[in-house]
Amino acid sequence: MSAMVGDNGRTGVPDPYGEQALLTPAMTKGYDATPSRERHLLLSYLEAAVAARRAPVHTAVAFNAVYFGYNLGGDGYGGSPLRLDDFPVITLGGCAPPLPVGAMVCVATGSDPLYAEIVYREGAHPEVGTLGDVPAWVSGAPVGAAGPGRPATGAALRRRELLVPDLHAFGPALSLSPAQLHRLRTRRRWINEDGHVVVDVSYPCPEAARCDDLTAYADHLLTTARDQLLSPFVPVSLAELMGGTSDGELRTGLLGLLDTVRGVLGSCAALRTWGHYAVTRASLAECWGDTGPLGGGDLRSFAGAVGHAATPSRQRRHGGLAPVTVYTAVGPRLRQFPGATELLRGVGYAAAVCRANLAIADVVRGDSNQGLFENGSLITLDDAFESGGVWRSHYPGGTGAPCDPLAPAGRGWTSTLPAPPDPETGRDAEADVDPVDLPLADDAFLGPSELLRNDAKEITWRSPLRLAHLVDGWFPLHPHVARELRWSHGPRLTSHLELGHAGRILVEREAAQDVMAELGDESDRLTGIHWPRDFFPGLMLELRWLRGETVIRVATTPLPEPLYVSDRVIGHCYDPRVLTREDAPGSDRHGDSAAGLGPRQLVMRTVRRCGLLTLDGHALLDRSVLPSATYGRRPARSQTAALESAVAELIAERLLESALGSRDVWGQPHYPARDGQLTIPLIGYRPVPRRVIRPWGGTKLDGSGLPASQLVAGHLRRLRPGCFPSEAQRAAFREHCRRLGKADGWELPYGYTFVTEHTRGR
Repeated sequence: MSAMVGDNGRTGVPDPYGEQALLTPAMTKGYDATPSRERHLLLSYLEAAVAARRAPVHTAVAFNAVYFGYNLGGDGYGGSPLRLDDFPVITLGGCAPPLPVGAMVCVATGSDPLYAEIVYREGAHPEVGTLGDVPAWVSGAPVGAAGPGRPATGAALRRRELLVPDLHAFGPALSLSPAQLHRLRTRRRWINEDGHVVVDVSYPCPEAARCDDLTAYADHLLTTARDQLLSPFVPVSLAELMGGTSDGELRTGLLGLLDTVRGVLGSCAALRTWGHYAVTRASLAECWGDTGPLGGGDLRSFAGAVGHAATPSRQRRHGGLAPVTVYTAVGPRLRQFPGATELLRGVGYAAAVCRANLAIADVVRGDSNQGLFENGSLITLDDAFESGGVWRSHYPGGTGAPCDPLAPAGRGWTSTLPAPPDPETGRDAEADVDPVDLPLADDAFLGPSELLRNDAKEITWRSPLRLAHLVDGWFPLHPHVARELRWSHGPRLTSHLELGHAGRILVEREAAQDVMAELGDESDRLTGIHWPRDFFPGLMLELRWLRGETVIRVATTPLPEPLYVSDRVIGHCYDPRVLTREDAPGSDRHGDSAAGLGPRQLVMRTVRRCGLLTLDGHALLDRSVLPSATYGRRPARSQTAALESAVAELIAERLLESALGSRDVWGQPHYPARDGQLTIPLIGYRPVPRRVIRPWGGTKLDGSGLPASQLVAGHLRRLRPGCFPSEAQRAAFREHCRRLGKADGWELPYGYTFVTEHTRGR
């Protein structure tokens, strides 16, 4: 069998079973660790495999093709080592275990079973309308959610899903004839009229329900499909690549292979990807040139409809425009186009959904600024799974913090969540939301630790840096890590901290530190940490502990581009809530005090520290309580007047904003104002990140893949005669002095201003 022809029947295309293996040991370590030559050989095969299949090719399906030997000449998996009797059985309308994309299944019928590969899946929530209208709470809802703000309780982790099986994946010998398939679709007993299977999927635990596609498929292969994964008849066995069969080795190698396949698909110039699905550019071009149903004209019309879904009528001239939010599901809307029914049968549905999402994404990329269009609408992807994808159209846009419009945000669901209970009273708060549908967050829930990985090899978690950590030089350990270290080393041990700051070179005493791990009943933490000078409250840290070691590795994650937030240039991922609360005036690594602050800084500090807090860092304070909240008592009349004057200046300079809320019978403020409650004025602080580099297109990159830019340190600049520095620049200079350890001379010299640290394009 030729390595370049084989049974694939395509000259120049490698064969999984050919002389040269398409999967190598290096690939088990991930895409970045794979040599370019090995990548190129795998790319040649996967590019041909995507072109040969009618459905978009998911990363898991691409892995199946190369691992189990998909024949491109027409036989598919017909000659593969797969044991058909081992496939899980699914029934239309029945219950099923989690079946990720890539799973090989048997569709039960009244006669001969149907063997298929799941090539696409999506949510099939019953409350999504036939016209694509989606209730807000459904968009981004967790598995088992029972209604607005009502997550699953107990063991009710069930979700209705639509599975698209490729009924021709096993070649002509195991495929139905068109007449047989038509008969099954007409009866609607085993597959529905479109040739799809709708099932109620039960998840064993919340973690399983939240798994990403590749992790879910790895779990499936290591459990349900373990025998086929370890088959000695596959082109290259995972056990051979890893040199062992322990669960830890297999999982690590499998995830590495999946990452390599994902990276190769994403690097192919002839392909485009939507999430984990890959399609050829040639097929997209053919679709855009098609004048028939679901062709270029229909896709342009669909993208335009999503863009204008929330835009108010031009005829409305009187009165204010209330915010409007519309959620549109891709799958149901595609069915409304004349002549689309037949094109959405079988795997054609998956292809149409991916093309539609790519069409909308291209419009967002090309015609908007991070999803914000000239007509004032903000278009973002809100849910990538439900009903083919749910897009959120919001008017007016630009009221919230900028974000990646193509990253599923789930704002529909979060807009219905109640506020967490008050830590002092224990009373549940109502669902107070701001104009961008984000729920209020209580300070008790600031900076939670998020577990990212917990397996036989390591524990990885993520948590934001807090002001107390900076001031006192400590950081909490994850309970899992603390428990295991306490069991093996006792309540106190010397640990080693390795700290990496992406894009920055740390001094030796910061990059590698000997610290103390205190593992008591009330406190599990690392102490004696020397934090780098440019670390700030809210900076997200990712921590990694390898089992059996005493080394803790800490790393930051760079943002795609640096941001200006207030007077700070931020180049790494951060928690906006912690930044708002703990980076307020008077707070730095040397302490936290309002002593010596002027009226403007006192107002800003009070609003940020005492206001109702949202997930995007927006803080809103009852204006009437500002004096007492600032001074902790009823202030003198002159102090109150100074605060009011400062408020007026800050609002005029748009550093603060005014709003209207209401107060309930218990004296609790709410925003927006509620009917039947006393209306009250509010003061709002909204951190609006500003980009240093334009977000879309044309940004020059250096060899590292990061924007080719230059970091400019904070410095003094001479002012023109008659000009004076702003209060913000005076405060920035004092903060600059504190960072340098200077105890005096905090005021700017006459005739100068301070330019804060920033990034400048080369």
